[in-house]
Amino acid sequence: MLSPGKKPSAKPAPKRRAADIAYDKIESLIARLEIAPGTPVVEAEIAEMTGMGRTPVREALMRMVSIGLVAQQPRRGLVVSSIDVSDHLDVVETRRVLERLIASASARRATPEQRKALVAAAQKMMRAAEKDNLDAYMQADQELDHVNHAACGNVSAVNAVLPLVVQCRRFWYAYQHEGEIGEGAQAHLAMAEAIASSNVAAAEEGAEQLMRYLAHFTHRIINS
Repeated sequence: MLSPGKKPSAKPAPKRRAADIAYDKIESLIARLEIAPGTPVVEAEIAEMTGMGRTPVREALMRMVSIGLVAQQPRRGLVVSSIDVSDHLDVVETRRVLERLIASASARRATPEQRKALVAAAQKMMRAAEKDNLDAYMQADQELDHVNHAACGNVSAVNAVLPLVVQCRRFWYAYQHEGEIGEGAQAHLAMAEAIASSNVAAAEEGAEQLMRYLAHFTHRIINS
């Protein structure tokens, strides 16, 4: 039994699978265009770049094939898929529905620790935006997504949104000269704070605000 006044220790975070860690590392390389669209994907080279073993890298790459981030082409093997500007509005519009669903579920289901972690990640994004540090911004964005996706408790929605999130990150890196990440950081913070306060309607509006921002950014690229 616990002594009076002593709080139970928090459960340690579950250990992440090597394949999931490999996926995040490869995703970052592709999103930051360090592995450019159309580039052949060689398993041994990716393992060396990420510092991960061949087995988790292979599993991560097969997952990327299944969501369309990496394509399997006859005689060429695996290549990084191209960025289609004209199709990106469809990506954003589809993501809009899923992000609203995820945000509302997180507002209802997140633990106190997850609520704090969401706000902390969004605040990191704000600081990165103030310094115009896109790499730090995207890293904090990925942190926020991990917490938000775990908190929502909807595996189907998370699996559906993940490839769209990666496409949006990569689109940002490709056309960052046209964007302003401060507005995106503010939208993330509004959503995170709404989730933290269990405000379902405000969480949905925060997700909507973020998607409007991404849609406006995409229109700017298409019309430039």
